[in-house]
Amino acid sequence: MGSPVRRLLRARLRTVLIVSGAAVAVLTVGAFALVNGNGSSRSAQAAQTAPPPADPPADPSGDPLAGRPGADPPRASRGKPRTPEPSPAKSPKKKRAKSDSEAAHLAKPEKKRKVVASGSCEASYYWQGQMTASGESFDPDELTAAHKTLPMGSKVRVTNKNNGRSVTVRINDRGPYAGGRCLDLSRAAMKKVGGTGSGVIPVRYEVLSRG
Repeated sequence: MGSPVRRLLRARLRTVLIVSGAAVAVLTVGAFALVNGNGSSRSAQAAQTAPPPADPPADPSGDPLAGRPGADPPRASRGKPRTPEPSPAKSPKKKRAKSDSEAAHLAKPEKKRKVVASGSCEASYYWQGQMTASGESFDPDELTAAHKTLPMGSKVRVTNKNNGRSVTVRINDRGPYAGGRCLDLSRAAMKKVGGTGSGVIPVRYEVLSRG
């Protein structure tokens, strides 16, 4: 058996060796964990910075969607053409309102009536309420006239020579009996040709129908 000093030294040496071994083991585990952590972070960084996968090779037919997963097959592989896209609906065009000159140009011309007889004379007018020679009551607001010989109901176009204004009247009375006058117009008819101011005007008459 050794001396007590040697036994004490050996005991301390064993303690130091045990503590040193435990420390080495802890350092080894820590270093391994550190190495694994760095590797994972590097892998994540590499994944983030990795370039995107290259597009598949272009199709020889020239269709940019050919060969892509999930894309519609090209028209040639379907066996029938695609339904054409509907054209956008066109808003109805608003019709432009015609001006007065265009409306007058497009209006149907008045049918010319055959003139049976014509001549020139002077015309007067009257407005007193009375019974006409045709048997009807005289109305100064109707387009009527008196003539000496034309049949009742005859239609006569009367034109004021002073201004060119015309009116068509119906004969329903006899007169006038003053010299130089061949027509006695109603007040409304005389107003149409602008002769009420003078009372007697020169006119040209055209007989459109007799009776």
